[in-house]
Amino acid sequence: MRISYNAPVTLTFALAASAVLVLDMFFGRTLTSSMFSVGATLDFSNPIEYFRLVTHIAGHADWNHLMSNFAFILLLGPILEEKYGSMNLIVMMVITALITGVLNVLFLSTGLMGASGIVFMMILLVSFTNFRKGEIPLTFILIVALFLTREVLAAVQTDGISQFAHILGGICGSLFGFLKPNRRD
Repeated sequence: MRISYNAPVTLTFALAASAVLVLDMFFGRTLTSSMFSVGATLDFSNPIEYFRLVTHIAGHADWNHLMSNFAFILLLGPILEEKYGSMNLIVMMVITALITGVLNVLFLSTGLMGASGIVFMMILLVSFTNFRKGEIPLTFILIVALFLTREVLAAVQTDGISQFAHILGGICGSLFGFLKPNRRD
């Protein structure tokens, strides 16, 4: 028996985010804030700002933050890579990161970091793994009801967690599930 790199996008993302956190600790906790988070505003003259609209998904505040996101990503990512293909999953992740980053800058006065938008995209998207045209999976309806209710209730708390990114990630996952991209690798 040998170990296989069975979900390259998922595993590479997990390793990259872990490396970012380790390097951030090594560089005195400045790497994440400068390269792997979105600020409350966007300096259009700084090209790094555009980069950060996507890279914020690799930045995490600490090991607990990283583990809470990647427990889900490592569970759901391989299923989604198998279903949709690695390239499609990368595209969905980048689109979700970009949407959450841009809308956070436009509508919120807080920064953003972490992969929770990707987690919620994957949670909603995985409910479509056995989707048939003309049907709406009951699992999708239940997941939307449970997670949306929790996120709306949590949004009134000041806990430093971006329920906005969670909801946007879930919307992206839902749209990707309904659009059902073809597997291409």
